Amino acid sequence: METPGRIAATPDALDFTVENVETALHQLYYDPNIENKNLAQKWLMQAQVSPQAWQFCWALLSPEKVPEIQYFGASALHTKISRYWSDIPTDQYESLKSQLFSQIACFSSGSKMVLTRLCVALASLALNTMPEAWPGAVAEMVRVFQEDGGGVDGRARCLALLELLTVLPEEFQTSRLPQYRKGQVRGALGREWGSVCPLLQQLLRRTDSPGAVKARVLRCLSSWVLLDVPLSESEGLVHDCFSALPDPELFDTAVEAIVNAISQPDSQRTLLEQVDHWQSFLALVNMIMFCTGIPGHYPVNETTSSLTLTFWYTLQDEIMSFESDKQAVYLQVYRPVYFQLVDVLLHKAQFPSDQEYASWSSDEKEQFRIYRVDISDTLMYVYEMLGSELLSNLYDKLGRLLTNAEQPTSWQHTEALLYGFQSIAETIDVNYSDVIPGLIGLIPRININNVQLADTVMFTIGALAEWLADHPVMLSSVLPLVLQALGNPDLSVSSVSTLKKICRECKYDLPQYATNIVAVSQEVLIKQIHKTSQCMWLMQALGFLLSALPVEDILRNLHSLITPYIQQLEKLADETPNPSNKLAIIHILGLLSNLFTTLDISKQDDESADGSAPPVKTAPPPPGPNPVVVVLQQVFALIQTVLSKWLNDSQVVEAVCAIFEKSVKTLLHDFAPMVSQLSEMLGQMYSTIPQASALDLTRQMVHIFASETDHFPPIKALFELVTSVTLSIFQQGPRDHPDIVDSFMQLQAQALKRKPDLFLSESLDVKAVFHCGVLSLKFPEAPTVKSTCLFFTELLPHCSDVPPLARVVQEDGKLLVQAVLEGIGGGASRSLMDQFADVLFCLNKHCFSLLAVWLKEALQPPGFPSSRITAEQKDNFSHQILRERVNKRRVKDIVKEFTLLCRGLHGTEYAAEY
Repeated sequence: METPGRIAATPDALDFTVENVETALHQLYYDPNIENKNLAQKWLMQAQVSPQAWQFCWALLSPEKVPEIQYFGASALHTKISRYWSDIPTDQYESLKSQLFSQIACFSSGSKMVLTRLCVALASLALNTMPEAWPGAVAEMVRVFQEDGGGVDGRARCLALLELLTVLPEEFQTSRLPQYRKGQVRGALGREWGSVCPLLQQLLRRTDSPGAVKARVLRCLSSWVLLDVPLSESEGLVHDCFSALPDPELFDTAVEAIVNAISQPDSQRTLLEQVDHWQSFLALVNMIMFCTGIPGHYPVNETTSSLTLTFWYTLQDEIMSFESDKQAVYLQVYRPVYFQLVDVLLHKAQFPSDQEYASWSSDEKEQFRIYRVDISDTLMYVYEMLGSELLSNLYDKLGRLLTNAEQPTSWQHTEALLYGFQSIAETIDVNYSDVIPGLIGLIPRININNVQLADTVMFTIGALAEWLADHPVMLSSVLPLVLQALGNPDLSVSSVSTLKKICRECKYDLPQYATNIVAVSQEVLIKQIHKTSQCMWLMQALGFLLSALPVEDILRNLHSLITPYIQQLEKLADETPNPSNKLAIIHILGLLSNLFTTLDISKQDDESADGSAPPVKTAPPPPGPNPVVVVLQQVFALIQTVLSKWLNDSQVVEAVCAIFEKSVKTLLHDFAPMVSQLSEMLGQMYSTIPQASALDLTRQMVHIFASETDHFPPIKALFELVTSVTLSIFQQGPRDHPDIVDSFMQLQAQALKRKPDLFLSESLDVKAVFHCGVLSLKFPEAPTVKSTCLFFTELLPHCSDVPPLARVVQEDGKLLVQAVLEGIGGGASRSLMDQFADVLFCLNKHCFSLLAVWLKEALQPPGFPSSRITAEQKDNFSHQILRERVNKRRVKDIVKEFTLLCRGLHGTEYAAEY
């Protein structure tokens, strides 16, 4: 111990005694110093997996200890059983089982949290031993707890048994059992249901069963039905759940159990296909419909309705999976049911009265928001069954509501119907629908006197943006509403996102509205009505809008839009740097970046799905310089002035680089006039104070311009300069700059991919770059290691056509192999094994004879890459790798197998993650 009552961090202090564990727990719970807490947490995690845990965990469970200490003992037991099962000798299974039974009996009248952990530990033991070593495990559990238990009252024993039976399927669902074992254990548990079902039924039917016991029975049923136990075997039990519905204390739990039971796919086949029992199944469906539409507002007056939504998904899936003839029969019966469901869901989605809603807590409002999203998802799903008739149905209801002058309507009713439209139109193509013109015509008739209603109107218009692009004549009906809403800070998110969607989808139909849109946008930007992120979206909207205008109109609008910000930036550039003007500078640079992200005057196809290839231009841009380039050239000197003062600040440098990076990505080759001066500025920036964002921008420039003869000289000079500067960082110690190392490796990979000729230059120290890569493979940051592996997989194929690369691989390839093996052996996160496998695969493909020698030499030393593996296992790994020169997937499997052996995890539940 370092000092009395304090856990030391040194390895020789890893003395995992009962006293030390108690000290560490006290430190974790009560020490006010966060570093001491973290130290204790780390030490306790090591204690939990240590061999000594078998000794201290039982001692920590003794009755005189406080529950927090007992809980740690129970958790340590569960950890040892679930994660290190292979360490337990088979002759100890029985004694471990009886000790756990005994402890559960003791704690059945003690701490609930400790009892649950002990039950989970016994459940884990059962899952690891059934069906071979412990046949009839569940039947034995029931028998043990039904016997008279020395001094423990019957009710406590009953609750403990139910807790054990409830956690058993839950532990199965979360266990990391290998796949073949999962199948065996699932089958064994299914057979054990015969021991559980009668017990649950008996307890539920007994009139003298306490409410707590019945509630636990219902939870236990919910847990078991998730294992797909046959409904035919538990039909009587499900019927008994209905008898619990009148009890307010049991209502929610009973509904959850019933819905879980009949939402299992096998159950609905069972139920749907019993043609003789159609009426009784429809009665069941109507009962669930009642629970879905239960009176009151979720989550304040009721919490049951959300539990039933899964049922409707599953029932629909079953009906839609039938062959067409059979499906038609079922649809005749169930389409009316689903139309009724839509009415019920839209009623439940309605907001409460303004007064009631104002009294809700922020947590209740957030739960209601999530609940409405769940309803929206359900409506979208139901649309697949009901089709266009559902839209007609909603439109008729909305039309009647808005045109009936005699019947006063609540805004809540109108909002819910619109919400239904929005839910469907957001994700489903409604272009063919004949009711959308009518809906667009109805929107201006809505009396918008409430923020929630206004929000939904905005989002509904946004969801119809693609339809408006095909029917531009309707824009004049809705655009004024959107522009008016822009001025209301309460509608910030909905109005700005809707304008952005319209500008993106309908830009070629908006020139006649452009002056108005720009004027309103400028006004709200100057008044600072919106938060930063909405200001950025608004700039993106304006970028889309301006893209479709003639070049002279773009320049005129850009001038009026940007000039106030340029003037403000000039003023800020003269000031002494301080935190408030830093935020203002980053805000202005962000506005410019977002404007240039979407301002693209050439018509083009979208990017490829993975974003790897640049967009394809489908029409030549207009003659003359690109408007974005014109603006950038005008503000270039000002940006340099800002940089000169803020070069030390990574956020400002990032914001500057973002302007050019977004512009390069959008303009592609139209950015050409800026290449030379930007390359020079980037070189100066990076030489003065290296930052990752400058490397990322350099990578973009290499990606687009390195292959062009005219631009190769400035790009080559920039690439060599940033490489040289970064190599000096490696000499000084790169550990403090993982972001720079990550970006540097990505830049080198991009250069190899786009222009390997860059590595022919005598000014580039290829050997040093290679050594930096080897060093970077040992970084603890996973993204950095991924980027470095990418660098090597791009480099190795060029051994045949770039002599300097061939030389360095021949001379130093063994260092690379050693670094990769070190990572596989346990030096790197297991999430990186696929990347290391890719490097080995490339080495095997492009340097086969050398790899055979390097593997032999690197694996020669005993204990490398891990003390846990034998020379025979190393030889086997080597032969397997060298054999696979075509099947990359197989190499990944070999590496995963080897890393588990190296880490001592082979055959444990951790292995199941793979």
